[in-house]
Amino acid sequence: MDTLYKKSPIELAELIRSGEVSAEEVTAAFLERIDRLNPTLNAFLYIDREGALEQARSVDADRKAGETLPPFAGVPIAIKDNMCQRGIPTTCASKMLEGWKPPYDATVVVRLREARLPILGHTNMDEFAMGSSTEHSAFGPTLNPWDVERIPGGSGGGSAAAVSAYLAPWALGSDTGGSIRQPGAVTGTVGAKPTYGAVSRYGLIAMASSLDQIGPVTRTVEDAAALQDLISAHDPLDSTSLPEVPAHLRDAAGKGVQAQDLSGKRIGIVSQMMGEGYSEGVLGVFHTVVDALKAHGAEIVEISCPSFEYALGAYYLIMPAEVSSNLARFDGVRYGNRVLNESGPVTAETMMAATREAGFGTEVKRRIILGTHALSAGYFDAYYGSAQKVRTLVQRDLAGAFSEVDVLISPTSPTVAFKFGENMDDPLAMYMNDIATIPANLAGVPAMTIPGGLSQGLPVGVQVIAPAHEDARMYEFAGYVESVAEPVAPNVPVEKLEENL
Repeated sequence: MDTLYKKSPIELAELIRSGEVSAEEVTAAFLERIDRLNPTLNAFLYIDREGALEQARSVDADRKAGETLPPFAGVPIAIKDNMCQRGIPTTCASKMLEGWKPPYDATVVVRLREARLPILGHTNMDEFAMGSSTEHSAFGPTLNPWDVERIPGGSGGGSAAAVSAYLAPWALGSDTGGSIRQPGAVTGTVGAKPTYGAVSRYGLIAMASSLDQIGPVTRTVEDAAALQDLISAHDPLDSTSLPEVPAHLRDAAGKGVQAQDLSGKRIGIVSQMMGEGYSEGVLGVFHTVVDALKAHGAEIVEISCPSFEYALGAYYLIMPAEVSSNLARFDGVRYGNRVLNESGPVTAETMMAATREAGFGTEVKRRIILGTHALSAGYFDAYYGSAQKVRTLVQRDLAGAFSEVDVLISPTSPTVAFKFGENMDDPLAMYMNDIATIPANLAGVPAMTIPGGLSQGLPVGVQVIAPAHEDARMYEFAGYVESVAEPVAPNVPVEKLEENL
């Protein structure tokens, strides 16, 4: 079947379960497509061909032997290159870790193995997850399948582009300030950031530990819910793992997609997430979705969250501070490729300086410097301490909002995908891409993006934000949005994607 790659994970699981196709055939179909398109798209940094096929053959053998298998056994998946997979190069798209092979699996990888999902490989990203365009990868940018002259978002542009271009049926990403949702918005995919602690971070190479969260990248809301159900579980190896994780999310998503009458549902629009910086095209698509929700009976309520005006500034103090601390280990002694200074005496200090100079890219160095300054004596209270106070205010504003409405919705990204190089020389303009996604990370609440329609022929995402631990509610309302929005991701003609290449 030459169209296997067009099927959703749920459809593929049923085909494999029924015996209509084998897991090996499905995995081979995606590997063939990767071989054809990845040299142009650069969505994958590493392709584990033999490992994926071996896992698929194992599923087929056990099914033939009559064993009871997990529901998605044999459906392949891609993972972002900051999740440790034993024996597989895991680089965070950085020269610092080029060629490094972890000696252990991240908990999410263990969960994927237990679910019997063949892992196709590792996807491209901004170096150490720092960026909004995947232009900061040390191994070259990923291209957006909708327009190869435009960025696929970041930091998880590789996972989003792989799913958008049908190189993988679904993928995992990590979201620190929007790194799943913003790429989802600009590639026409669904991306979810679960409640903080709902998915284990053990084995995720940390960027900012109080903000990072692993989540699904898919083409439909129900697929995303099914994947989060699969990877969520309490993990004693992660001290921030929730004792009870949100469950039955696929049921909630299905309920939302099938709903016709939204009477009694209260949806909030935050006034601070609709102002300066949002393009007219993005706002036009967003308001079309809002009008459709209203037409189905939902009540739309305007909400004010004053602290959101300071969320971007607070995030870009808290995140670099944690980056500075987390990346201190990459010094050529504990972790990272070692570089010796070419002139002068070789000491531990000169070796560390040479290693970090050669190993880190410009954006990583910028954030380390910012974070080190924010944590330095005399500035800690003024910068980091003040930012944490803003974080508390964001949490309070969201708690107040959710006392009035069921969920909040907003545009996911203020613009459609911009062209390569457009913001590379303007870090502040690049940081503005996260303006709508950052509050959810600061508060630790679940949020996701759903394709809402097209502007200038490019995808626009609509974001749904729910209270902490209410991931099921998020998926239900995301289903509402998906059911009323203009179809984008699942129905993009594959031929159009290939014409762009």
